[in-house]
Amino acid sequence: MPKTLILSFLLQVILMTWLAAQNTETSRLRILFTGDIMGHDAQIAAAMDPDSGGYNYHSCFDYLKPFIEQADIAVGNLEVTFGGPPYKGYPQFSSPDELGVALKETGFDILVNANNHALDRGKEGLERTITTLRQQSLIMTGSFESQYQRDLRYPLLVEKNNILLAILNYTYGTNSLEVSPPNIVNYIDTSMIHDDIQKALAAEPDFLIACLHWGNEYEREENKSQEELAQFLFKEGVNVIIGSHPHVVQPVRIYINEKDSMPSRLVVYSLGNFISNQRDRYRDGGIIFELELVKTNKTSITGYTYLPVWVYKRDEDGKNLFRLIPANASDQVMELYNLSEEDRQLCKQFYSDTQSHLMNVPENKFFQVSWDH
Repeated sequence: MPKTLILSFLLQVILMTWLAAQNTETSRLRILFTGDIMGHDAQIAAAMDPDSGGYNYHSCFDYLKPFIEQADIAVGNLEVTFGGPPYKGYPQFSSPDELGVALKETGFDILVNANNHALDRGKEGLERTITTLRQQSLIMTGSFESQYQRDLRYPLLVEKNNILLAILNYTYGTNSLEVSPPNIVNYIDTSMIHDDIQKALAAEPDFLIACLHWGNEYEREENKSQEELAQFLFKEGVNVIIGSHPHVVQPVRIYINEKDSMPSRLVVYSLGNFISNQRDRYRDGGIIFELELVKTNKTSITGYTYLPVWVYKRDEDGKNLFRLIPANASDQVMELYNLSEEDRQLCKQFYSDTQSHLMNVPENKFFQVSWDH
């Protein structure tokens, strides 16, 4: 064989080897999802600094910050507006801007806000919420100032670690409040969702996630409408569905690919509350759901866990202080939180209820392993 042909052949082999190496390069992405971020009157009062007249929410999230900020992407469901004063909780929420500051500094990257409280402060509140979050460098989706802004920014495309995500967000309604043109809130409409998914797929994302505000409040099992909508979304091309609104944890359903025994689709019907003043059983906490994606030639779900999170409402000198704590932390870590015996029992009850409800999902042991090491 002539030397030139041998050289050409060797160059082709080298090129093919290099291309194969590029195609098998592994990228990993860890995403966290939290439940309802609420702002009841007691939370607003607890965050107020009587000396300055301002507000500070950082202590609410301090214990969870090490866990949230280590994720590649952290997503929360914002169920308040930043509509400005007067600040108010239920039934029409408007929280101080400082809540957004604390969420950003805790490690949140994306907030979804297509939910039933998106229009609590009307047109001005919706637009001010969007502006406030942009000023704090938080990505938000689910509501928009206009059709132009929706066309420009939706579906939300986020790339991290060489993995491109498309994120969708819809709500069942807005408490009978009507959106004021040209504002837009994404309502659950299968025809519109179909078109949005087609637009998302045209961008060739590696993974498609839908965040849904759906279901019946305080019901611990998914309903038929949720099941039917989930199956519709899967058929349209969605990979993972993350649910909110019921204020209690609902089941996680996992669909396994028979060819490789790997999860092919997954739905978390409800994450429950993240932080709120709801204190009844099942409502006093929620879960943080962690999803691990790995991309080689395709992007696959390679891991998923949940961290149970309980809201600790402690009374110090006559003032309520809200703290989020990992409900499955070791006894040594629990000692640091200085819980009363009554609170410790309530936390344990929430943990037991959640654990028995999610027996098919591995727990995240971050706050046990981190202490041991």
